[in-house]
Amino acid sequence: MNLLVIILNKVEFLNDILQLMVEAGIANATIFDSEGVGHYLAYEVPVFAGLRSIIGKENEHNKTILALLEKKGSYEEFENLLKKENIDFSKTGMGIIFSISLKTVIKADEEIL
Repeated sequence: MNLLVIILNKVEFLNDILQLMVEAGIANATIFDSEGVGHYLAYEVPVFAGLRSIIGKENEHNKTILALLEKKGSYEEFENLLKKENIDFSKTGMGIIFSISLKTVIKADEEIL
């Protein structure tokens, strides 16, 4: 089993990405608000206030999605759907997407995250 991690900077794509995940059979997911360290330092730690001109807007946050990939081939299917919809994580500012192989997962079979 793998863990899909998506750190989405362009949150306007969130609904589209979630729909594509469901189409690919990726249903066990958790979404939470997140913030990059550079952004946090620029706006919360006064000594780093000079970073504000580099970092951007004060209220810019991102979304992080964690999803268990239980169905074999679901990541590849999801990746193909992203390409079909022109959602490209290699573009600057989009975010990052990756998967991690999990050694152990303990949960009830019917557990929904």
